[in-house]
Amino acid sequence: MLTRDLGRVACLPTLQAMQEFTAARGQSSADELWLCEHLPVFTQGVAGKAAHVLDAGEIPVLQSDRGGQVTYHGPGQVVAYPLLDLRRAGIYVKEYVYRLEESVLRTLAHFGVTGHRLPGAPGIYVRLDDPFAHARLQIPAVSPGPTRDPVAFAGLGKIAALGIKVSRHCTYHGVALNVAMDLEPFDRINPCGYAGLKTVDLSTIGVSTSLDEAQAVLGQKLATHLAP
Repeated sequence: MLTRDLGRVACLPTLQAMQEFTAARGQSSADELWLCEHLPVFTQGVAGKAAHVLDAGEIPVLQSDRGGQVTYHGPGQVVAYPLLDLRRAGIYVKEYVYRLEESVLRTLAHFGVTGHRLPGAPGIYVRLDDPFAHARLQIPAVSPGPTRDPVAFAGLGKIAALGIKVSRHCTYHGVALNVAMDLEPFDRINPCGYAGLKTVDLSTIGVSTSLDEAQAVLGQKLATHLAP
């Protein structure tokens, strides 16, 4: 997998470049991993509901073709876009999502943080009272999806969002890990469609690291866990 550091870039031209790359690739095209930081933007998934954008203000809202609801991208967040041929790699979509999440979990572990999956709510979460604790979550029995009871998120903060697109067995979009960012824009939306869901970054839970270091660790974990 070829890794490219795009730096700080706008979201729309990056999305267009991923679409063009995916449309043009053939059976022998190399897989790539694009790592970047975006200028402030809210992005809506294909089923995104306008009602989940509470007050965009001066931040643009971009309609994208990934799955999921609305999220925010901005400076201080590592965004990773794996451009992977799943059929050639022998990986099914469900396993691909698992591997993406596992890469984030291993990245957090590198910094001493324990991340958690929450069934029915894609992404990675941390315990707000003790993000370094190793105890497993005791998850209430609630229905998945945007109607999820807020009690399921009690005591949790979302630190990484996930949204993917698969076209002709090839992936684009990916995962975003919050490192040290202005979190206020998340208050202007229902993150990923969940009202009241708290969003955190490594900085607010007590981890001091640079964006470059977090990006390097996440890139390495993705390259390892997305290998065929």
